[in-house]
Amino acid sequence: MYSVTDPATGELIEEIENATSAQVEAAIERVHRGYSSWRLRPVAERAAIVLRAAELFAERADELAAIMTLEMGKRINEGRGEVGIVVDIFTYYATNGPALLADEPLTIKGGQAVITKEPIGALLGVMPWNFPCYQVARFVAPNLVLGNTILLKHASICPRSAAAIEQVLHDAGVPEDAYVNIFASSRQIPAILADARIQGVSLTGSENAGISVAAEAGKNLKRCVLELGGSDPLIVLDTDDMEETVKATATARMRNCGQSCNAPKRMIVLADIYDEFVDKLTKRVADYYQPGDPANPKTTLPPLASIAAADEVAAQVETAIKQGATLRTGGRRIGPGAYLEATVLTDVTPEMNAYYEETFGPVVLVFRAETEAEAIAIANDSPFGLGAAVFGTDPERNQRVARQIESGMVYLNKSGGSQADLPFGGIKRSGMGRELGAAGIEEFMNKKSIRL
Repeated sequence: MYSVTDPATGELIEEIENATSAQVEAAIERVHRGYSSWRLRPVAERAAIVLRAAELFAERADELAAIMTLEMGKRINEGRGEVGIVVDIFTYYATNGPALLADEPLTIKGGQAVITKEPIGALLGVMPWNFPCYQVARFVAPNLVLGNTILLKHASICPRSAAAIEQVLHDAGVPEDAYVNIFASSRQIPAILADARIQGVSLTGSENAGISVAAEAGKNLKRCVLELGGSDPLIVLDTDDMEETVKATATARMRNCGQSCNAPKRMIVLADIYDEFVDKLTKRVADYYQPGDPANPKTTLPPLASIAAADEVAAQVETAIKQGATLRTGGRRIGPGAYLEATVLTDVTPEMNAYYEETFGPVVLVFRAETEAEAIAIANDSPFGLGAAVFGTDPERNQRVARQIESGMVYLNKSGGSQADLPFGGIKRSGMGRELGAAGIEEFMNKKSIRL
């Protein structure tokens, strides 16, 4: 079942049956058939349609934000902000796509060659619930400009977002056979990937989901892009404004109720400022982040996406405390609905589950480091490698530390960001491949060498 359940109240709003095997087969045939004509449309024409989609996303921002608030509890202002970056992504690829897809001439031994940049076919997208529009945009915008077609399976708690996105794209002029939303179940994904008409898959989701999809993609020789979990470190080397540093780091962690893969989940603070940082962070988290209605723009702490998600994070916090972590503030489930108090934990050690696992909610872990080298060691002592951040007053020192962190992205004096023209992705168990920027249009591209 796909279902809409208001996480602020726990009320079931709507249920939708999963697609049948026949419906999945029909959807695959549609995007396969659609590819034969969509790929032949001039790139300028495809780009113009994607640009029109950007305009329609902007026009429907309030509608899309309200859907996200209902389905997964996103604060209404954050929902509008999410649609804003969707507009940026579609605009970026519509504007830059033709240049990114231009032939690349080569002078080679004995003559000349050219690299053409072509699509590869129909693709499967498996999308998560935490950013219902943004995650789709990262995958869809570049591939539509490139000339691939899309079969999109969204998260089971986001059927209205999925339908609204499909409507925007079709209203913009994307052919109905070039983008197809399907309410498929996870159990149907292996059969879709085994189908010869599907040429690749992009998944954003949990580590376990990534392992499963990567295994199926590998078994069937399909291209695969994975953006999985993260336990991003944020190193605070020093500061000349502790209040501002605490505000910036807390804001980055609590965005989307802590349900961001690249949020800074582990604050690593040098010893000489550790106590002050923890005291001020604890006070800000306790005082500022108060539960409320996510549809109210004044709310600072919305519910998590589901009751199950809130229970899981609360259990992680409880386990950490039992294993010896210090609870500085928060940690309690609040009902009705999927609320969890904003939480700060310290004194987490490698013997505890919380040290290595991802905590996908409004929970901050703070670590003390005696030296810069120890801070880097703690940052890298993780199975994940998505993003990271370094805060400090010396730009050269910040860059030196950033270059030693094992991750796909590092932000300096900022954290948890994303923008259309900057590649996004991780290493280790945070996934493979890149989205956004010039790299994002190349993952499902045939770079064909033509020897002249």
